[in-house]
Amino acid sequence: MTPRTRALAAALALGLPLTLPFPALLHAQATAETQSSAALLVADQVFVEDGSRLVATGNVEALQDGTRLTARRITYDQKADTLQIEGPLRLTDASGNLLLADSAELDEGLRNGILQGARMIMDEQLQLAAVEARREADRFTQLSRVAVTSCQVSGPNEVPLWQIRAQRVVHDEEARQLYFEGAQLRVLDVPVFWVPSLRLPDPTLNRARGFLIPSVRSSTLLGFGVKLPYFIPLGPHQDVTLTPYVSPVTKTLEARYRRAFANGDLEVNGALTRDTLLDDELRGYVFAEGGFALRSGFDLDFDLKAVTDEAYLNDYDYASLERLDSSVTLSRARSRDLFRTGLTHYQSLRASEQDALLPSWILDLGYERRFFPARLGGEFRLGTDLHGHYRQSEEDELGRDVARLTAEASWRRRWTLPGGLRAGVLTELWVDRFAIRQDSSAESDVTRATPGVALDLRWPLVRQAAEGRTLLEPLLQFGWVGGSRPDIPNDESTRPEFDEGNLLSLQRFSSPDRREHGRTLAAGLRMLHEAPAGWTTGLVLGRVWRDELEDEFTRSSGLDSRDSDWLVAGRFTNPLGLSISARGLLDERAEFNKAEARGGWSNSRLDFGASYVLLVNDPEEDRDETQAEWSLDGTWRIDANWTGDTEWRYDLADQRLDRAALGLQYRNECVQVGFSVSRRFASSTNLEPSTDFGLTVALTGFGTAESAKEYRRTCK
Repeated sequence: MTPRTRALAAALALGLPLTLPFPALLHAQATAETQSSAALLVADQVFVEDGSRLVATGNVEALQDGTRLTARRITYDQKADTLQIEGPLRLTDASGNLLLADSAELDEGLRNGILQGARMIMDEQLQLAAVEARREADRFTQLSRVAVTSCQVSGPNEVPLWQIRAQRVVHDEEARQLYFEGAQLRVLDVPVFWVPSLRLPDPTLNRARGFLIPSVRSSTLLGFGVKLPYFIPLGPHQDVTLTPYVSPVTKTLEARYRRAFANGDLEVNGALTRDTLLDDELRGYVFAEGGFALRSGFDLDFDLKAVTDEAYLNDYDYASLERLDSSVTLSRARSRDLFRTGLTHYQSLRASEQDALLPSWILDLGYERRFFPARLGGEFRLGTDLHGHYRQSEEDELGRDVARLTAEASWRRRWTLPGGLRAGVLTELWVDRFAIRQDSSAESDVTRATPGVALDLRWPLVRQAAEGRTLLEPLLQFGWVGGSRPDIPNDESTRPEFDEGNLLSLQRFSSPDRREHGRTLAAGLRMLHEAPAGWTTGLVLGRVWRDELEDEFTRSSGLDSRDSDWLVAGRFTNPLGLSISARGLLDERAEFNKAEARGGWSNSRLDFGASYVLLVNDPEEDRDETQAEWSLDGTWRIDANWTGDTEWRYDLADQRLDRAALGLQYRNECVQVGFSVSRRFASSTNLEPSTDFGLTVALTGFGTAESAKEYRRTCK
């Protein structure tokens, strides 16, 4: 038996009530349950004096309820109910908080105590060094002549980047708050400012009332301004953040409200402004979004937006939107049926558009159910769709209002033929009823029935070899749609698309107010390759031939002639984080009418993306000129402390920059500094170009700031 083991055994044999409860950091826990629990005491030597004094010396360790105390000597006087500890003392509680001291004395039932030369380390972040620490009322820790910082100091003469010096600091363990008296902020040991009193949350509190990180913004449109957010928790499930924004041009109050419910959540953002841009006019916006899970599997979602004028969101850089869409939807999705209804409102921010002439109110209601008949086989679907849109204008044609009711029945089935050939059949029947008002050029009430049938063939060919797995699949579809087009306006299908999703389809219009008619033949080829090294590549080629010309297809859709444009789409990914995807419509002159591409590279230090979009001029889509744009965005972690980000958009058609932005952030274990600069140029919603500068500085280590433990350095 070792000397330490013998000492422990001797102490236990004496039957002394070694109830040494060491609470969080330094105080004794006062409950009867913890007072009756025994502490474990281990030391090189343990002996008893006068029958009531226990003395432990040499590498003393005491453990109880997850708290560990190490010291050079501990003396416990049972009659006087006092505990004296000679350091260096090290106390770690169950939460990981650490306290260091030269010596300590606990009295009054071990609930109160005094430590000399105390140093507290809270949540492995915040350090509080004091000449003396006193524990009172089993809740408060008072520290005298204190230096507080979350910066790491490696040497005896090293100065922290920042520190708060105070005459006294009180830590309220129950409220998890730090109260400073005579606080002085120092940067590199140079006094910056002084406040008579200051309250900050300790690192363990995530939601504390008080000021958050301020930011400085300088704009050519709004001038030099400061934002100072103030956070107000309203119980454990909701909070409000108020942010005054003041500059020579504006006086703005921003607000955010959040609430979490048992079955959903709600967030409201908004602002009210008085500025010199629009004299004597109150400006503002409000965005509200949320979602709730209701009974019987229903989901309620809403996203509401409103603004006082077209330029407000861009002037204050709240959002880059050309139209505001507010919607409320109720839906339920189950294995055999789908229900969805929603109400949407649009508000245009384009100077060239009038809200009264747009279908600003839109109602949709749809239901679909699937059946699997045993005798017939395959899948049978029944569905209905109700749609209506309303314009505020009372003018003929310009104020046209439309209501539509559609009923649909379909049956589909697939077979596997010899040689691996896959065959499928689809039959459709649509019945549409239209009610059109305030348009003398169209029939007011129209009913039509449209049948359709399609047969498709697929032949998936798979090759497995040492260089990887390859799938090659030729596609073919024969289709026919009967009926004819009634004399109704085109309000819903103004932007038809031709892509991989509807290559084999009877309908490529987006809504039932337009349908394809006649016979069609669609053919395509799909290829996918997966290499053992981890990279993959895919390619899709396709084209559509029809016997009747569909004059309702726009030029840029690629479907405006009997022979469509060639659909070309491809993608590539590799394990290094590189991904490329592209899609385009290639006409007979080998020119693209529509194209888009996206490339990205993402790894532990870099997240970079580039996009390209091309849309040819198309008057039927309200596009008199060709539009083309390059955009770049990315984040680069330069090293462990520096991070840069950028955003860049260039209008190729007008040959000008649309937006450029650059940001730089420095972060270590105790401070976070961010700087940004952006330039926005004139557009349809932003009539005034502006340049913005932003600066934020945050002292990390407190409850309202993000943790920065991963940025701690290693002392040499």
